[in-house]
Amino acid sequence: MAYEIPVTQARAELADLINRVVYGGERVVVTRHGKPLVALVSAADLERLDALEEAAEEQVVSSVSGVREVGSAAREQQRFGIAAEHRGPGMAAEHRGPGAS
Repeated sequence: MAYEIPVTQARAELADLINRVVYGGERVVVTRHGKPLVALVSAADLERLDALEEAAEEQVVSSVSGVREVGSAAREQQRFGIAAEHRGPGMAAEHRGPGAS
């Protein structure tokens, strides 16, 4: 749980708040009119937060790329009239168009 403190009080106690975060492992939420404004967290917490954000961004990029690839393949099939079917060796001659050898 984070320790909450109004911004006016936080200004007066900044050095103490920094010590609470660094040495006490606390998280401090600075409020204005009772609403969270900013938070003081350790550098280690910030690194973990950054790593989580990067992982989430990579997952989004990967998902979007996958959607684009699937969508692109479907558009190419429509554009060129490509239908992917597997036909056995005996069926290939039966399904050729007129005049095919």
